[in-house]
Amino acid sequence: MEESEELQSILPYLPLLMRSSSLFWPSQAVETLRELGGGRVDSGHLLFQAISDLRKALSLSSQPLSPSTSLGYELFFDEVMSREESRKWFQEVVPVLGNLLLRLPSLLETHYQNPHNSMRRTIALRLLDSQQRGIIFLSQELIAALLGCSFFCLFPVKDRYVNHLPMINFDELFASLYEDYSQKQENKIWCIIHYFQRISSKMPMGIVSFERKTLHLKNDYTHISCPDANFWSTSTVPLCRFEVHNSGLIEDQSSEAVEVDFANKYLGGGALGRGCVQEEIRFMVSPELIAGMLFLPAMEDNEAIEIVGVERFSSYTGYASSFRFSGDYVDEREVDALGRRKTRIVAIDALCSPGMRQYRTNFLLREINKAFCGFLYQCEYQLYQKKLQENGCSSSLFDAATSTSMETSDGKFSNHKTTNSQNDYHCMDQVDNIGVATGNWGCGAFGGDPEVKTIIQWLAASQAVRPFMAYYTFGLEALQSLDEVIWSSFCGNTIDPTVDGFLISICIEMGHLSSLFHV
Repeated sequence: MEESEELQSILPYLPLLMRSSSLFWPSQAVETLRELGGGRVDSGHLLFQAISDLRKALSLSSQPLSPSTSLGYELFFDEVMSREESRKWFQEVVPVLGNLLLRLPSLLETHYQNPHNSMRRTIALRLLDSQQRGIIFLSQELIAALLGCSFFCLFPVKDRYVNHLPMINFDELFASLYEDYSQKQENKIWCIIHYFQRISSKMPMGIVSFERKTLHLKNDYTHISCPDANFWSTSTVPLCRFEVHNSGLIEDQSSEAVEVDFANKYLGGGALGRGCVQEEIRFMVSPELIAGMLFLPAMEDNEAIEIVGVERFSSYTGYASSFRFSGDYVDEREVDALGRRKTRIVAIDALCSPGMRQYRTNFLLREINKAFCGFLYQCEYQLYQKKLQENGCSSSLFDAATSTSMETSDGKFSNHKTTNSQNDYHCMDQVDNIGVATGNWGCGAFGGDPEVKTIIQWLAASQAVRPFMAYYTFGLEALQSLDEVIWSSFCGNTIDPTVDGFLISICIEMGHLSSLFHV
C-alpha cells in the first residue's frame, strides 16, 4: 500500500505501525487481541488487564490514562452488569471486537485503496485540520473498528492536545463512573455497550461522511466568504418558512432536515467525559459520531462540521442528570445514492457565557456567520448563486458585501490560508427540500439569549436558501409564545419578509438590539 499524504497525516494518531508500506499491529498486541477474540477474557478485571497489555505493546505506557480507569471498567462489568449480561458481553461481544481490531490494518488498506482512485485524495481518512475544507467517507465497519480502539483506549494522545483534537479514548468515560458515580454516567456507558452489542450481532455496511465546512476569510470570487454587517443589513433574500414545535425532539423529525448539534468547538464536547446535554446525548445514541473526534480539530469562528449517514442505535429518556438509556432503536431512515442514511447533522459552536457581549456587532456577526456556515450547502459557489437568482435575489450582492477578513469573537482579525477541496461527492445529494431542524442553540449551559439565537438561526437559514426552519422550543418559557409572534407578524404584514426587512423590524421592537449590525 502506498503511504499517501492522507495516511501520513493521520498515522501518528492511529494505534498501528507501518513497515514496507503495510500497516500492522505489534506481535504482542496481536497475541492479546487473539486472546480477546478467543473468548478468554471474562471479567472487568481481566478486560482491563488486556487493555494494559495492548497499551504496553503499543508503547503507550508513558501516556497515562485517567487515574481511576481500571476501577471504572471493573465497576461496570463486574458490578453494574448483571451476571447474565456480563456473560453475554464477554462471550458474544468482546470476541467480535477482538477479531474486528485484528482486521483493522486490512480495513484501512482497503479504505486507502478504494476503486475511486481519482477521488482518493479528497475522501480518504486524514487529519482534516482547521481551515482545511474537505470531506471524508468512512464505512460503518471501519468506524466500528475505530470505536473498538477507543473502547480499549489504544489511540495515542501525546500530540492530540497541542493540535487541538478532542479526547478519543474511553478512559475518562469509565473513570468518571467510579470517581463520581451517577445514573446518567452509567446510562451513557449503556448506550455505548448497546452499540457494540448491535454491531457484534450484525455489522452495518453503510457509509458515513464527515465534512469540515468553512466560510473563506478572503473574497476570491470563487468561494463564499464571511459576510460583513453591510451584507446582512441589505440582503433581499426572502425569509424561509418558520415552524414552531413546542414538543418533540430534533432527532425525531421526519422531514430529512439538517439537524443542528449544539456543539462545543471541540466536536463531541463532554461526550467521552461527564457531559450529558444535547450534543453529548446525540453522540451516545449515535456513537458513530464519535469517530469524527479522531481527525477533526477544534472549530474556529468561520467553521462548521457536517456529518451525514450516522445510524441511531439507542432510545433514551431524560436530559442531563435524568438521562436514561431506554433500549434498542431501529433506525429506518432511507439511504442516499452514496450509501449514507439520510440523517444530516451539522455541528456549530455558539459563544459560551457571552453575557452582554452577545449584543455587540462583532459577536452577533460571529454567531450569524457560524450558523450560516453550518446551514449553507457548500457544494459549489455557482450553485449558491443559482439558488439566489431563483429566489429573485442578486448574486453580485454577495460579492460586494463580503469582507476580505473577519473580526473574530475575541476582537482579532484572521487571515488564514485555506485549501480548496475538489471533491464533488456531496454535490450528488439533492437538497432542494432539505430544511433546518434546530432549537435553543447556544442557550442553556452556554448562556445565550434564546430570542436572539432564534432570530440569528432564522436569518442564517433563510440566507442559506433553506426552504424552512423547524424550531423545537423544548418547553423553554421564554419562547412559549414564539409561534404566536411569528404568525401575527406575517399575517399582520408587520414584517417585510426578507432578511434585511426582518432585521429592521427587530431593531424597532427590541431596544437592546437597536444597534444590530449598525455599520
